Amino acid sequence: MTTPIPSPPSLPFIGNIASIDREVPHRSFELLADQYGEIYKLNMINRTTIMANSYELQNELSNEKRFKKAVMGGLVQVRNGTGDGLFTAYNEEENWGIAHRLLMPSFSTAKVRDMFDDMTDICDQMIKKWERFGPRVTIEPVEDFTRLAFDTITLCAMNYRLNNFYKESTHPFVQSLVDFLIECGQRANRPGLVQSMMYGANAKYEADIKVMEDLCNEIIADRKANPIDKDDLLNTMLNGVDKKTGKKLPDECIRYNLLTFLVAGHETTSGMLTFTLYYLCKNPAAMRKLQEEVDEVLGDEPIRLDHIGKLKYTSACLREALRLEPPATSRVVESLEDTTVCDGKYALKKGDKIAILASRTQTDPKVWGEDSREFKPERVYGENFEKLPQSAWQPFGYGMRACIGRPFAWQEAHIALATIMQKFDIVLDDPSYDLQLKQMLTIKPKGFLIHAIPRNRTTTPLGVAPTSALVSGPQQSRAKVDAPAVATSELKHKLSVVYGSNTGTSQTFAQRIASAAPAHGFAASLGTLDSISAHVPTDGPLVVVTASFEGEPADNAAHFCEWLFNAEGAGKKECEGVKYAVFGCGNKDWVRTFQRVPRMIDEKMEERGGKRLLERGVGDAQAAEFFEVFDDWEAKLWETLVKEYGVEIGDKAASAVSGLSMETVSDGKERASNLRQADADLGKVVENRLLTSPNALNEKRHFVFELPEGMTYRSGDYLAILPTNPERDVHRVMARFGLSPEQQIKLASVGPTSLPVDKPISIFALLSGYVELSQPATTRDLRVLMATDCPPETKSALETLLASYSAEILARRLSILDLLEAHPALALPFPTYLELLPAMRVRQYSISSSPLHDAQRPSLTVSVLTAPSLARGADKDAELFLGVASNFLARLRPGDVVQLAVRASAGGAFHPPEDPAVPLVLFAAGSGLAPMRGFLQERALQKAAGRDVAKSLLFFGCRAPGEDYLYMSEGEELKKWVEAGVVDVRPAFSRASEASAGCKYVQDRVWHDREEVQDMFNNRGAKFFTCGSSKIAQGIRKALTKMIQEARPEFDDERAAEAFEKVIQGRYATDIFE
Repeated sequence: MTTPIPSPPSLPFIGNIASIDREVPHRSFELLADQYGEIYKLNMINRTTIMANSYELQNELSNEKRFKKAVMGGLVQVRNGTGDGLFTAYNEEENWGIAHRLLMPSFSTAKVRDMFDDMTDICDQMIKKWERFGPRVTIEPVEDFTRLAFDTITLCAMNYRLNNFYKESTHPFVQSLVDFLIECGQRANRPGLVQSMMYGANAKYEADIKVMEDLCNEIIADRKANPIDKDDLLNTMLNGVDKKTGKKLPDECIRYNLLTFLVAGHETTSGMLTFTLYYLCKNPAAMRKLQEEVDEVLGDEPIRLDHIGKLKYTSACLREALRLEPPATSRVVESLEDTTVCDGKYALKKGDKIAILASRTQTDPKVWGEDSREFKPERVYGENFEKLPQSAWQPFGYGMRACIGRPFAWQEAHIALATIMQKFDIVLDDPSYDLQLKQMLTIKPKGFLIHAIPRNRTTTPLGVAPTSALVSGPQQSRAKVDAPAVATSELKHKLSVVYGSNTGTSQTFAQRIASAAPAHGFAASLGTLDSISAHVPTDGPLVVVTASFEGEPADNAAHFCEWLFNAEGAGKKECEGVKYAVFGCGNKDWVRTFQRVPRMIDEKMEERGGKRLLERGVGDAQAAEFFEVFDDWEAKLWETLVKEYGVEIGDKAASAVSGLSMETVSDGKERASNLRQADADLGKVVENRLLTSPNALNEKRHFVFELPEGMTYRSGDYLAILPTNPERDVHRVMARFGLSPEQQIKLASVGPTSLPVDKPISIFALLSGYVELSQPATTRDLRVLMATDCPPETKSALETLLASYSAEILARRLSILDLLEAHPALALPFPTYLELLPAMRVRQYSISSSPLHDAQRPSLTVSVLTAPSLARGADKDAELFLGVASNFLARLRPGDVVQLAVRASAGGAFHPPEDPAVPLVLFAAGSGLAPMRGFLQERALQKAAGRDVAKSLLFFGCRAPGEDYLYMSEGEELKKWVEAGVVDVRPAFSRASEASAGCKYVQDRVWHDREEVQDMFNNRGAKFFTCGSSKIAQGIRKALTKMIQEARPEFDDERAAEAFEKVIQGRYATDIFE
């Protein structure tokens, strides 16, 4: 007896069309595959399609005795331009057979080898363009790879030059083709009546087809009028006679096939190269191995034909990218008879259409492992590729209707990728960029931008985008400035400041150093560590500020670390001539990996020929003296640099003004006319509701956002929010300095700054959105305040605070504003105040939903920080301390627009396993429940879709059942998931432990229920996840380590901790916040 094929709920008349993303339907198909598993069925108005998502189905559907290629959906519409060309012909059409037999020999490996010189000709044009642009120009690879593919196919197949690399814009044919393909995809999902009424779209569609036909007809006519003796594809089609039928191809079919080559040839090749470059940028170890292979095979020589067969790792990188993101997202087959699949589980009728979703069939964990969605070229390298099961890798299709141009595309891609790796170091324009898609006939990356840095050159850091896509990069004023302490012309010494930062702390410290540079006689540049990978500057001192994230580098430092740590040969001196200093940020709670990255950078740079100017600074983020340690290290840095480089400057200690000046533009009597406008990073608030009881000590809220178009997320990802300061605190600053909120100013700076320069801005907008007002003052800030004009008693009070900095400033969280209000005699200039303030940081919140629920509407679960102000002491009437981001969120209403971005989880490990049959053990407290809710929502939807889902175990800590037991009220999701058997919740109530088995905290409940925890780990293969503060994470770790000691009494604490580290590899992930 067969099992019905599952199907998502549908609507009358329109079926499932409303649940499919109109811009990128492929993403919807993937999400449905994640929810329903190996197979599901869609009703798409005018057709029914079965989606196959497993290797088992792909292999079975590749049997050409039972299934044949089906032309349907968008391909039917593409036939309006390509007719019975090779790609869109129906199986029974005669011209397909004629063309296939004539052209197969022309696409043989031997014939493609003859096209090598033409391919390198076009590739060299692209390389010269990148070299001419230089490292600071942003490149959109998909655009240039499209030019490359178009020009290559027209030259090799038709001896015709489009010359796209010699024009500002591409040939009109290219844009017409792009528009044509987009419209084909949209037409496939429109009812006929609706389509017939879209007069403008129909006219544009016909015009695009005419543009394409005209070029093909021109090429054919030119060849007929001016024959050439060249064995290319065009001559083959014009002159060839099919041996089987004795027929030649008609001119119309020749035109169809020319257009087919341009459509299929450019789409897949440009997509393959762009996806490969993306994955290499996100995986620096693979990038390094690829460059090492290219250097070994090519050296400094131009690529030759005999090189290609030796580029085995290059092949593996291309294969792996095609496995993960095949540009042709699916192929459709038709059942030739009534049959069953999956060992008789599902019934198919003759004529049923089945779409094989390649991005899921090629990432089936049963074949590729639990890490199937990670980029690992080694799995398709050499003999590993040969050992794959039959039909496991099919990005070029299968059988008689497989891509005829595969050897052509393969050779072209090898030439391009190897030459790029030989000539350039590639870095992301925005290191935080995660893959977004755009879809036409195929898929390609959207918004993927890079810098191509020529190799083997001396450079200064690129001013590339910071870690967050929400904050503009460092700016330097172009205006003439009269007020700064040191004029630009006097700054004869270069200083390169680079950082590795995910959360913004290291970036803030680096910005402070760069901003202070002019006052010490240095002209600073600011960039990411990746921007100097393989090109460490030697024309001035280098200052590195970076962090470790569980022992791994920040996203924008990964390429640099891979290059520095793994350079071959102990005698190599990549850093010879470099004078450097390193400051490291970290958290000492993670003893095993504390300062690992800063320490290794410091050691490796010296080992490879660099000169250390100053002992590495060691900052511990959880320590009270974190900022004080940095201030002391920075002071030593300037002393060292001034001495090392013989800089002669005046007494800066007495000057409170450095590189920032201010010009009043408006007297503030008129309201500013220019308001912020929406851009690609603007999301909209859909929901903001209270989760806790009205009398709860800590308010927690649930938010839902509408993402910008093209932005997607996974369970376990973050939503980064760019907040604004509380209005109350903004008004406090304006009152202290006697400023009007509508007053407009214009800032200018001689060095890099995160403040808006060279343009008018209102005081209110500046203070609201560009600076942090509530951060504790640093020791440097106190010294600057003491250097201003102030009475002796004020200076004495500040000296007392400085002497007891940890207790008086950090413990009470006294900000610069608090100090200015407490000491009204301090005559601090407003520009100096601005320069002392850290730049506004984005705040990352774990997403608390699954894209299977709604891919465009993630939710957050946030604890709103409102607490008595420590700065005010025992003053009961004092204003409360307001957390910047959480209170910003709490003020939002549905319809409000917010700057946001999706950020991948640290290290990419904090995601539920692909197989829902793997149990989860989850540990969380308070708003740390957020990602766990997303995991469980995903499991609940998979279970509802009929998949085999293991029950999970959730340990959750909060205060009391009626106060903050999140999502467990009657009718709430978590309670429903408990009832549905998705999860078993084990609470720990700190204020009502009698209701939680006597357990007060999460770690207490874990120890209480340790037998079940051990069973989940030892016998059921569960994956463990913790989300919460470092205190909670340490408590969970101690409880789990204690279980090891209970089982092995001979283990002391150290040995038990070592055993814990070994057994959790690959099975335990943490998401820690402060």
